[in-house]
Amino acid sequence: MGIPPWPVIAWPPQWRRPDAYLTGFGTTDRGYPPDVPNRLPTPRGHVSDAVIEALRGGRVADLQALAIGRIEDPLVDDDLHLALHCLYGLHHDGFVGVDDGLEWEPGLVALRRDLERPFVDALRWEQPPRRAIPTAEEVPTTLKTVIASAAGAPSPSRHLAETGTSGQLREMLIHRSIYQRKEADAHTWGIPRLRGEAKSAMVLIQADEYGQGEPGRSHAELFGVTMDRLGLDPTPGAYIDLVPGVTLATDNLVTMFGLHRRLRGALVGHLAVFEMTSVVPMARYASAIRRLTGDEVAAEFYDVHVAADAVHEVVAAERLAAGAVRDEPGLASDVLFGAGAVLAAEARLACHMVGAWEAGRSSLRAPRMADAAIPAAGLRLAG
Repeated sequence: MGIPPWPVIAWPPQWRRPDAYLTGFGTTDRGYPPDVPNRLPTPRGHVSDAVIEALRGGRVADLQALAIGRIEDPLVDDDLHLALHCLYGLHHDGFVGVDDGLEWEPGLVALRRDLERPFVDALRWEQPPRRAIPTAEEVPTTLKTVIASAAGAPSPSRHLAETGTSGQLREMLIHRSIYQRKEADAHTWGIPRLRGEAKSAMVLIQADEYGQGEPGRSHAELFGVTMDRLGLDPTPGAYIDLVPGVTLATDNLVTMFGLHRRLRGALVGHLAVFEMTSVVPMARYASAIRRLTGDEVAAEFYDVHVAADAVHEVVAAERLAAGAVRDEPGLASDVLFGAGAVLAAEARLACHMVGAWEAGRSSLRAPRMADAAIPAAGLRLAG
């Protein structure tokens, strides 16, 4: 019995093939379109509507009179985070039909700053007060303490490994695809902003993230393999309209840290926590895939992380984070801020996903499709 397919976004005529999804991933013709710029999503409020219309028509001047208004919860707000996602997308893959020349258009940068301000303020307000700023030598231990203090949040990986369904597994992949299909890119912006030991440590970590330069082996590409094997569309941004603001916030967070030199310490803290908390959940996700599908190829993305991050967690704590503070002691506070911010953002997303699943509903913005067989996908449920 195969895992039923999720909705596949319509592709331009030149990409449509009668045998789409019948060709296995990893061949020259992979059965889905190549990575292309994302398509502009559907607006979710007056701010994202104004941003999307401005990008689509190039009428940035229309944004000058835009009033953002009061944002109830800047950490999860759908309208705010979709607007930020669109503005940040100009610095990543761009969007079909949007002029690349808008990337640094002053009006868009000014609006981005106005949207970032309440997001950053909310993140800082949520952080517990720090009684002391750690020295470089104290940074690894302090990061472990910060991570331990965040323990207790619901765990999507544990849920999926133990009792989750194939539908919930694919929901998790859809949520994660917003970041994972461009995994490591925002962190790479930190390389030219660091020096010495920290720069070398980040280069070491990022080289693994990009598959040591071997085509098809970057972690973003391996995640695409996993999506394809489980009947999902791996085209970047294919499911943007299905994920809520709490998901977009996790992706916007790292892009915001990466784009601002003043937040380089927070970017270091973000990456350090990513690497220091990766091994256990990645192993659980691999276990979930094997339990639900028996597909070894689909599990490879997670297996690679388990192996790589066992080394990365030491490099991230002792060479990246501690090295950055050793070189610039003034970054210590921001390293802890970035660490706390990513833990808070991930905890909110985890609560959203597991809470929905335990209540018997979808964690996505649209209802799940009815189960149906996926043709010639070669997927079988374990047992």
